[in-house]
Amino acid sequence: MHDHIVPPMDRTLAALSAILTKAEAHCTAKGIPPEALLTFRLFPDMFPLTRQVQLACDFAARAAARLAGVDPKGFPDTETTFPELQARIAAARDYMASFPASAHEGAATRAVTIKMRGQDVTMPGLQYLASYSLPQFHFHATTAYNILRHNGIEIGKRDYMGAA
Repeated sequence: MHDHIVPPMDRTLAALSAILTKAEAHCTAKGIPPEALLTFRLFPDMFPLTRQVQLACDFAARAAARLAGVDPKGFPDTETTFPELQARIAAARDYMASFPASAHEGAATRAVTIKMRGQDVTMPGLQYLASYSLPQFHFHATTAYNILRHNGIEIGKRDYMGAA
């Protein structure tokens, strides 16, 4: 299970960090206030870029912890700048890396309980990962990518995939 949790989410978070670096450079080169991108939403009822990055980090870190049978560490949602978002990504990646592969032994069948719409929902670890955590993680990472792409940042699929 470890190989389905930490390495792929870490790669996507590394890619997210790289595209945020490109976004910050774009703002500098074009004289665009960073807040224009950081607060941008694809649609009024969607979260802005900053929150999309925070949530991608949260879903990755929480999956690593919950599937190791540990209560997840909380991260305050205080980031308002590109450097602060980079630090958030680094903190999430470091937290995930703190779980050795042995921590995820038996994770596929380990009961995971989360709150959904105010109710406790318990499911086996594999179901939690495949049906909840990974889709949520990729939704927010993809939405962050889409916000940046929509705003003219020169990124493509290779950037999202973390290709060298």
